[in-house]
Amino acid sequence: MFICTGYAAQSADAPLAPYTFERRDPGPSDIEIEILYCGVCHSDLHTNRNEWHNSVYPTITGHEVVGRVRRIGSAVTKFKVGDLAGVGCLVDSCRTCENCAVGLEQYCIPGATGTYNSPDKHTGKMTYGGYSKAIVVDDYFALKIPENLDLAAVAPLLCAGITTYSPLRHWKVGPGQTVGIVGLGGLGHMGVKFARAFGAHVVLFTTSESKRADGERLGAHEVVVTREPDALKPWAGKFDFILDCVSADHDINAYLNLLRRDGTLCLVGAPENPQPIAAFSLLGGRHSFAGSGIGGLPETQEMLDFCAEHGITSDIEMIAIDQINTAYERMLKSDVKYRFVIDMATLPAA
Repeated sequence: MFICTGYAAQSADAPLAPYTFERRDPGPSDIEIEILYCGVCHSDLHTNRNEWHNSVYPTITGHEVVGRVRRIGSAVTKFKVGDLAGVGCLVDSCRTCENCAVGLEQYCIPGATGTYNSPDKHTGKMTYGGYSKAIVVDDYFALKIPENLDLAAVAPLLCAGITTYSPLRHWKVGPGQTVGIVGLGGLGHMGVKFARAFGAHVVLFTTSESKRADGERLGAHEVVVTREPDALKPWAGKFDFILDCVSADHDINAYLNLLRRDGTLCLVGAPENPQPIAAFSLLGGRHSFAGSGIGGLPETQEMLDFCAEHGITSDIEMIAIDQINTAYERMLKSDVKYRFVIDMATLPAA
């Protein structure tokens, strides 16, 4: 074991503050990563404030981790000391069920081990995430980070990026298709970038006129401001695929009605309340309403390689670790374009 420092929440209503804890030493198949940057995901806030009612305190969140390998286990061949490496939302799974066997560890049937707030089979405690100086992970669950991209802007790809890349790939979005992206936030801005890179005609739906110029800059061919009366009417029956990136309660039926026959709307945002779906929003055009989580390890690596080839990263605002509590309040107000990333050099060592 070794001593590590991090930023932790001690209760649902406590601000995050410095915390010292123990990490396990690398085993034969493990690598130890010195964390350089960690993205800030809305899931971190949900967990630290126990909004999903499953938090075990203290919590150290962060699952968009980029850093350099500083120790490796005796059986590790994938990485060497000094390599760039990343850790996303998962650090383990059963590796034997039918989903793990095909590289879909995010859907592990017994349940994957999350990077934070998840039972840790190595320590018997809970996993601690990337708001810390270092992390130890099995090398299978670590990702090779491209050298040619801005490392800080790569970090959010490990959650926001793969969450949008995976469904676009699964539903084979590409040239000749019209694709809608609902919402221009941490998820939506990556959805726009990927859909455009895949060759689709991209239409962004946003409630804010102020996001029109940004939507176009990020790659949307057209921007529809949904607060305008009858804004959706001209788009009825026009879309092959819609990626809904909104986590606030909203009318999903309005977007299902924009699908062509056999079109799919995929939800990647997570509204707090159950969403009512009208039967005829599905029946009328043989529409599909689907959901998607993150990607498995092979697909996440594929995404990173695609981003390296096409020069795609997240739009970020860098913060120091002692700004995290303020960042959470700003995130709740959508006052970030489009993802906070923590410079972990601002976290003192043990």
